[in-house]
This record gives sequence, C-alpha cells and structure tokens, in this order.
Amino acid sequence: MDDSWDCVIVGGGAAGLSAALVLGRARRRTLLIDAGAQSNSAAHGIGGLLGHDGRPPAELYGMGRAELASYPTVQVLDGDVATVRRTDGVFDVQLSTGQIEQARRVLLATGMDYQLPELPGMAGLWGGSVFHCPFCHGWEVADQPLAVLARGERAVHLALLLRNWSPDIVVLTGGPAEFDEDELRRFAAAGVRIDERAVVELESSAGELAAIRFSDGDALPRRGLLVASTLRQRSALAEQLGVETGAGPVAVDPVVVDPIGRTSVPGVFAAGDITGQMPQVAAAIAAGSATAAAVVQSLSADDYGLPYPEWRQHVNA
Repeated sequence: MDDSWDCVIVGGGAAGLSAALVLGRARRRTLLIDAGAQSNSAAHGIGGLLGHDGRPPAELYGMGRAELASYPTVQVLDGDVATVRRTDGVFDVQLSTGQIEQARRVLLATGMDYQLPELPGMAGLWGGSVFHCPFCHGWEVADQPLAVLARGERAVHLALLLRNWSPDIVVLTGGPAEFDEDELRRFAAAGVRIDERAVVELESSAGELAAIRFSDGDALPRRGLLVASTLRQRSALAEQLGVETGAGPVAVDPVVVDPIGRTSVPGVFAAGDITGQMPQVAAAIAAGSATAAAVVQSLSADDYGLPYPEWRQHVNA
C-alpha cells in the first residue's frame, strides 16, 4: 500500500484536470492518466467559460497541466488505461503498455464521443460552424441563417433554443416530420421553418458552412448547423468495473452517480461528460472539483475516521 496512489484519475480533460488540482492541493497522491483526444479538441475555442472565453481547448488543457506541475503529489502520465480491477480493496490500473499502478480510489473522467450523422463535408466543419451546443457556439453564428439537423422532440428543443441567436432557423428532418399540432404551433410562433427533404452534403467556403445540399439537388444557404448528436462512452472501463449506467435523450450509456460523484461500485467515482451531464467545459470543471472533494473525504474517513455517508446510502440516489 505504501507505493499505491490515493487516487488514479483516468482522463485528462476538463473534469480530470480539475479533479487532480483539488486532490493535489489536498496533499493526496494522485496519478492522472490521459489518452488525449478530448471530444472538444476540434473546437476553435471554448465558448462561455469565465476567464477563458474563446480559448482553444488544447491551450486550456496545457495551462491545467502546468498548474498541476506545481504540486509534488500529482503526476500526469500520457497513456491508455487497458483494464482496472479491484483486488483486496486496492485497484490495479493497467496501461496498454503493461505498466500497472495501484490506487485506493479511481475517478473516471474518460468523457464521451459524439456519434454524428455520416454526411459528406461534416467532419471538416465539426467544432466550428457545425456544432452540438448553442451555448458554446451560438454567439459566433448569431444573426446568421442557421439550421437544425434533428427529428422529434430534440428538433423542437434545439430549434426553439437556437432561436435565441438567430431569427432565421430551418429544421431539417430528413423525412416526414410528424410533429404534433402543439409543436407546429410553437414553430410557427417562433418563425421556425421545417424542411423534410433528405440532406446529402454540407458545402463549405473558406472552412465555414456555406450551404446544405438536398437529395433533389437543391441547396439551402446556411452559415451554421446545430446537429442533434448522440453521446456514447469513449472507454470500456466503466463496463469492466461493473458500474451502473443509464440512458437519456442525448447520452446512450452515461455512468450513474450519486450527488457526490460516487458510482454503484465502492471506491469508483466519475465526473464530467461520462455521467451524462450537460456537455460543457464549465460543467465538467465544476463536477471534477466537487467529485475530487468527495474522494478526499472518503479517504479521510478511512484514515482519520471522518464522518462520511456509507456507500450504500447513496447508490442510485
């Protein structure tokens, strides 16, 4: 146990870095293992993050790592975690290189991947004028002709939300819309139009969206496209550990956590997008910080008798 870490954090995005900072300041031996490829890497900048509005994601993460370097109890390791297993109350964290680290606690901050429609032209525009979050990217395309690629309730939600940024919104359903009378009334009141034609391509100019091409050959000039993407876990570690997952309208398999970030498996915490929270950097930073504080308290309960809720009291809360 003398050589084990108090906590191994898997994932070096916003949630993981934030958690590592709190743990380091609490003088807990912490190893952060980062495989890179954060989901917002393609974004030109982080919108709406206080003190860092518009800062490129890679630059923010680099700043976070630099801050962690000030704390001797924190180590950052680039690599992929292959397996995590618990034996006699200690977690064996094995990297793809075969290296094994032991930890008393594990915090999963591995994030989510965005599952996008397969459309020619989308990949090169993703994270800029084609986006998933209007709070992150709406300001940059404000007052421009915009579109929403979605169906059903998500189309209603996203289109009416995006209306805050532009009066010119078209919902692209790619087929029969099947909106009910109330939804159609809401669209009409907001000035939102519906186009049911199949979308076949996104056309760009100077690296920005220029038009949306339909199967009939027609093109709709647009400067921004909000896509109803689906989130799916990037890592298989949660499944390996047997933690409970759920499902929601956006995320397919988010990890279920209690109000202080504990999963259904004692000793395993989770924070950030992996829990199905609103996928924003600000939210991930806050979740990482709060969850790390809970990790510190759980360790203090073991070491010093700090009053701490029994794990079973919060499972499935």
